[in-house]
Parts: sequence; C-alpha cells; structure tokens
Amino acid sequence: MRRAGITIASVFGAGVVAAVIGVVVVVVIAVHSLTGAAREVTAAPACPEKPSVTIGGIVVPAGPVGGFCQDRLVNAAHVIDAAQALGIGPHTQAVGVMTAIGESSLVNLDHGDAAGPDSRGLFQQRDNGAWGTYEQRMDPYTAATMFYTKLVKTPGWKTMSPTEMAHAVQINADPDHYAKFWPEAKAVVEGLTGQTVPDTAPQG
Repeated sequence: MRRAGITIASVFGAGVVAAVIGVVVVVVIAVHSLTGAAREVTAAPACPEKPSVTIGGIVVPAGPVGGFCQDRLVNAAHVIDAAQALGIGPHTQAVGVMTAIGESSLVNLDHGDAAGPDSRGLFQQRDNGAWGTYEQRMDPYTAATMFYTKLVKTPGWKTMSPTEMAHAVQINADPDHYAKFWPEAKAVVEGLTGQTVPDTAPQG
C-alpha cells in the first residue's frame, strides 16, 4: 500500500509557501544590504576635526583622503611637494606616495624592521651611506627628494609600471609589493592637488 506523503505545500497550499520563501529572500537581501552598507561606512577612518594646514602650497585637510587622516596626509604632501620641486608630474608624485605607503603607511618611522634594522623614515631608507644622514632620512621632504633623485637616474624608468619604479629604487624582496597601494596613492595625490593621476607611463 502506498504511504500518503504530507508536505507543507499540501497543507498550506503552494501560494502560501511561495509567499513565505519570498519573505525569507527579502529579509536575507535586506540584511546583506545593511551589512554591506555598514562596511562601506566604517571603511573610512573617523579623522579628528582639525583646521587645514598648508605644505608647500598644498592644502591638507583633516581628512580622510584616500583613507588617511591629516597626520599622514601631511607626510604625503611633503612627498608631493618634493616631486613638484623637481618638476615631476602627478603620475610619479603618486609613485612616491605609493612607495611611502608600502614602506611606512605614511608614518615617519623612527625604527626599522627585521630586514633592515637601520631603516628609517617614510621610505625606510638604510644607514648605508647612500641615503644621507639620520636627520635627512627622518625629514619627509628630504627623504622623498632622495627617492625621486635616484628614480629619475634609473634607465628606462618612464616605461616602468608604478610598482616597478618603486622597486627600482627600494629593491624590495617582492617587486610587486607596492602595486596594491597604487589606488590609495592616486586618491591621495588627486585629493590633495586636484590633478588627475594617469595609470600610464609618465612624461615627468
């Protein structure tokens, strides 16, 4: 004898089941949307309210710009200012900022790491005679000037990608280490200077 099967659909009707499923789907989508919105809201840091400061003609707001607050944006402004003094355009200004993000997160570090215990500053420049004195390495503008000076002496630097340009100067263990910081660096330079930063090879 065949056993009679009892299902939700047979008791309540297919229409009711469909309605219940629809409500569940809507609730899931709503929760997902809310959590997504929360991630977007919390992604940017809550920067302290501060008056803007000017670095070499660059007005630095409280932030956030590119995910950074004013204390770090000031260091980025020094990097940009050093590039502008050398006649270097926005693409390579962003390369310098990208490198500093990759090396120090735009914090003027007074310590090194396991790979370079004598490294200092925004660019973690070594105490090997090639990067000047301790005071020079700890001065963001001077450190950036030394970075750019070496970069523009590198054969074929204008044909390199941003991370290749950074690696040519820094000689990181991973040549692609800096690539992930490029979007942030672009946002910082564009936000502080109002210039458009191209992704293509620079003309200066």
